[in-house]
Amino acid sequence: MSQPKTLGELKKSSYRISSVKDEMRANLINKLRAGEKLFPGIVGYDETVVPQIVNAILSRHNIILLGLRGQAKSRIIRQLTELLDAEIPVIAGSEVNDNPLHPISAYGRQLIEAEGDQTPIAWIDSDARFVEKLATPDVTIADIIGDVDPIKAAKGGHLLSDELTIHYGLLPRANRGIFAINELPDLAGKIQVGLFNIMQEGDVQIKGYPVRLPLDVMLVFSANPEDYTARGKIITPLKDRIGAEISTHYPTDLQLGVEITKQEAWTVRPELNGRLNVPDFIRDTIEQIAFEARDDQRIDKRSGVSQRLPITVMESVISNAERRALLTEEEEIVPRISDVYAALPSMTGKMELEYEGEQIGAHKVAKDLIKRAAGEIFEGYFVGIDFTEATRWFDSGNNLRLADTADALECMNLLDAVPELVDTALIPFDFKRSDEAQTVSACEFVLEGLYAQNKISRNEEGGYTAATKAKKDRRGMIYDDLTETGRYS
Repeated sequence: MSQPKTLGELKKSSYRISSVKDEMRANLINKLRAGEKLFPGIVGYDETVVPQIVNAILSRHNIILLGLRGQAKSRIIRQLTELLDAEIPVIAGSEVNDNPLHPISAYGRQLIEAEGDQTPIAWIDSDARFVEKLATPDVTIADIIGDVDPIKAAKGGHLLSDELTIHYGLLPRANRGIFAINELPDLAGKIQVGLFNIMQEGDVQIKGYPVRLPLDVMLVFSANPEDYTARGKIITPLKDRIGAEISTHYPTDLQLGVEITKQEAWTVRPELNGRLNVPDFIRDTIEQIAFEARDDQRIDKRSGVSQRLPITVMESVISNAERRALLTEEEEIVPRISDVYAALPSMTGKMELEYEGEQIGAHKVAKDLIKRAAGEIFEGYFVGIDFTEATRWFDSGNNLRLADTADALECMNLLDAVPELVDTALIPFDFKRSDEAQTVSACEFVLEGLYAQNKISRNEEGGYTAATKAKKDRRGMIYDDLTETGRYS
């Protein structure tokens, strides 16, 4: 059946126009009854954030998502369009998506008065009904609400006070759709007042002329909780108008984080052609770095540590392993702990440091996070397993350095010199010594774990040596004396 092309055809059809919040509510109910997954690609929110969003939409509430950076707020907001109808009818040519049965603009009303049932109808899809704006200090009331357009007035022969001279802003253009503002507290107070007023009372003054705009809009905001609560930048009447305040969060456990990173990191690369094999202990270590960083007192809690950190680190780790394969012409690509250290540039820019962290330096903090993360994961894999012979070999004055550009065969020759290291390192894993690339990765992981337990040391060149005297700061954090260079002794 073809869609109505005129107002008369629309009236004769069985199509019923609902408000945007009723429309979203009805579509959500249908999805819930059908058992469809809501917000595909969003991991870790099924028992927390998603139920609260569902309740808010069923209640026809406007929503604000409170959360630190990298908590999928923008992705959730954009996926709300999946709750809109595939297409809806509007008066053709309307800048504000006028409802053909109840137009709110002067253009829509006058066109229906002139054309009657012959008023042309257009159909717009759900993507065209989503308007998003990042709040910045330079946003004006004209950007959000609108302004008088002198050129429109001159061309149409209208007075400046005529509603037909208005150039509508983002909010009116989102009529019958979703209007999203990211980082709401950064919006100037006077703009927030205008936003509230047009939503609450349905009117606004543009250049001193009152305009009635009873908009039909679903409002969705995002904000950092520190800005929202501590700075007090959101005006009280606007807070009161927001029906649901929903807090997002970082992954609550390591495996959720690993799942997110697997989903988001660019790991399927055509050039690798199935040659890539990322061990679980490397995945776990990379994810644990983010967990360690979020608990570290040297890192600013108000900024948070985004989930983008393990994602970019994983991509850099794989790239370093790929670089090694290109240099050595190895077929199998297996990342190692040395590749994680090579990914330091992907970590330092993702952390806002407190004063104490700035004094130490971002690279030193990042290296310490890798050490602690590897130690945490190492304990899970090797609890109760003894590496006394290996540590004794280092205590005897021997040292070992596995360059991140050395191939697996070269590394195996070096590792075989360490008593019982290779055979003991393979105990928790299901691969064999003949899988040289994986064996090297496992042995280097063990060395890093022993370093984390301060049983051996690691110098700045990435070589492992005998344990040196450790020192503690006043919080009990462990820092090794990197005596090879003398910088931290």
